Amino acid sequence: MSSPATVIRKHHEDLDLKSSPKKRARARRFELVLIAATVVSVLVLAWLLFDILSDGASRLNLDLLTEYTSRRAEDTGVRSGITGTLSLMVLVGLIAFPVGVAAALYLEEFAAENRFTRLVEANINNLAGVPSVVYGLLGFGIFAQIFGGIPGFGRSLLTGALTLSLLVLPVIIVASRESLRAVPQDLRNGGLALGATPIQVAFTITLPAAMSGVLTGTILALSRAIGETAPILVAGAVFSRRADNVPWAFGDNYSALPIQIYDFVKRPQPEFQIEVSAAGIIVLMVLLLSMNSIAIFLRNKYSKDS
Repeated sequence: MSSPATVIRKHHEDLDLKSSPKKRARARRFELVLIAATVVSVLVLAWLLFDILSDGASRLNLDLLTEYTSRRAEDTGVRSGITGTLSLMVLVGLIAFPVGVAAALYLEEFAAENRFTRLVEANINNLAGVPSVVYGLLGFGIFAQIFGGIPGFGRSLLTGALTLSLLVLPVIIVASRESLRAVPQDLRNGGLALGATPIQVAFTITLPAAMSGVLTGTILALSRAIGETAPILVAGAVFSRRADNVPWAFGDNYSALPIQIYDFVKRPQPEFQIEVSAAGIIVLMVLLLSMNSIAIFLRNKYSKDS
């Protein structure tokens, strides 16, 4: 065993090593590399935002939000994309949030530590990194082909919502588990000591205490889904809508803002490729930033309440 004097001496040697000029110079170089990477990232992002705003600012008006797609660039709008995107996000939230939170509660609070549980956890973590187009093919094969004869399925809004729910479900589960894991064990023990059952403790103590992180993770997952094009394009989204039909019915065909932007970019007219597509991107960014702002507000609100 080392004597106290040896331990103290070794500690001072470590401090001298950490404060050596060579060590400080290496840390300084690494810090400069990180600063340079951050500056480059911010400049690239600023340039992209400036380019999009300069191209699409002239098309930002009320008609863009209230009109449907037209063959003429000056008359076209993204109303069908906005209504379709909002429809998808509402359905995805209603489907993915309860399923994801329930799965996280089970895995974190009730599941036994065994090989099956570890296999499920590993698969959930792996599914969070699967390319989105794979989910689109899965949704098309199951919800549009196998269940296509059932009312509401096929190339419909419900199929797109279920496909996006599969996409964000692993993210919600992982974020919810991390939030539940951060709740102190003393809170659980106190509830059990007062005579509450494990289920009562989970739903009345643990989950409310973790709700800040759960809601933040859910909204950030929905923010990812709002910009996805490949899954819903494969699963049956369309490029345009009839002017008399807003896609809120489960069995309706539907569009979304990313689909409309893709449609604008591939049209031959320069007005669609530059101005209208840039204006659609601005609208999509506003929706995305609004959702992220809601996530920050909910996180701060529940953090203060807890």
